[in-house]
Amino acid sequence: MTRGEGLEARGGAAPRLRASWQRSANYGVPGDEVKPVFTASVDTGSLLYECGSEVLQGLHATLANEPISLMLTDSEGLVLSRVCGDPAITRSLDRVHLAPGFSYAESNAGTNGLGLALADRTPSLVRADEHYCTSLRGYTCAAVPVLDPITGALAGSVNFTTWSDQSSDLLLALAQTAAGHTSALMLARASGRRARPAPRGEVYRVYADRIDPPELSAAWRHTLLEAMDAMGRGRTLAVVGEPGAGKTALAALARRELHPRERVLNARPPAPDDVDAWLAMWAPEVGKDSTCVIVSGVDALPAWAASELAARFTAHRTGFVLTAPDSAAIPAPLLPLAETVVELPPLRLRPDDVMPLAHHFAHRARGRAVTFTPAATRALTTYDWPENAKQLRRVVAEAAARADTVDAHHLSPEVFTTSGPRLSRLQALERDEIVRCLSQPGATVVAAAAELGMGRATIYRKMAQYGIKNRQLRS
Repeated sequence: MTRGEGLEARGGAAPRLRASWQRSANYGVPGDEVKPVFTASVDTGSLLYECGSEVLQGLHATLANEPISLMLTDSEGLVLSRVCGDPAITRSLDRVHLAPGFSYAESNAGTNGLGLALADRTPSLVRADEHYCTSLRGYTCAAVPVLDPITGALAGSVNFTTWSDQSSDLLLALAQTAAGHTSALMLARASGRRARPAPRGEVYRVYADRIDPPELSAAWRHTLLEAMDAMGRGRTLAVVGEPGAGKTALAALARRELHPRERVLNARPPAPDDVDAWLAMWAPEVGKDSTCVIVSGVDALPAWAASELAARFTAHRTGFVLTAPDSAAIPAPLLPLAETVVELPPLRLRPDDVMPLAHHFAHRARGRAVTFTPAATRALTTYDWPENAKQLRRVVAEAAARADTVDAHHLSPEVFTTSGPRLSRLQALERDEIVRCLSQPGATVVAAAAELGMGRATIYRKMAQYGIKNRQLRS
């Protein structure tokens, strides 16, 4: 049997495995011996390591007599920890360097459980001869990604490895349980903040706004003209910038300016299990003269989806746009297709855009013009907007829903504070109450302290602790 022949008949997982094998070959991974990169230092101070190690140690106590090695890796495939009660499998894994300090990413070790789980960001089971390297075919590996419960970013993975002749029916389910417990424990120890919802693929038409877009700053217009120039010359465009900065909006506006009657679709990253349906939903539109597809956040695409997109886009060099946080985040298969890259500056570097956007978002939310008092304007323009225009739109929409004239006390408390450490839920409630009292018309620190039952010194200390800027609260 030649390399890869056995993958053709392995059902639904075969396309992912074939894609992984092809990537492994492209990386130049040896087929007979795994030679992972060794890193002497392992980060044992991270929240992932703390929580993942605790979960795996607890699970190991119930599997002490089973020939299963339980491992934790970081997002790059570096093995952080390994627990196993079976000396034989431990010695065997040492021989193939599946041990702490070694990287088992696809680019180093070829197709394997943890490398595939990290590449495609989905639970993965790689059995026996499904491994790219022959030296790994004595094992079956089940691995599941662990996502940061606050940001949704890929934090690492848990990987369970056993002999290839052992039953693997429950191995993946066990790994999924361990990954879920790790993420839950990370959330519990991350100042009690809510988890970010998992991404779901969606495709929708970008219609022309009923309200004309606002006149924005020179920085925005310069990037817009760059994008229009690239599109006008038929070059494939990638727009990069911080999350929430408005990359998709800029690409859609540039396309609409050039082709007013064209249909613009926006495809966002799918959940890993929805890749097939996601592609089937919108991919046939690529190449149509009357359609442009903006694929947002390509950095979050599973590796298999990125490879499929690259294959489809190669046949149609125009009619699509990519967005990502930066050029380095564009997946390798898609990077050669980005003939022109334009960077959209974050909102904190475009302060002149804050109020035009605020009026625009408020009008859209309320259905009519909304005004802002000087105090509200001061708060909005001096805040640094770490989540960019996306955060501004949310804050303004909430305020506009309450009044036609937005004052400081209508705004979310977050805009009156400076960026700092994460707050627990109790701390956030305390901060919000202080801001509420201080933002009332005619409020003073003394009056706020009396209403809250605090001493004046205490409220000043709390204001410093939470970064509350009282100057912005005064009308």
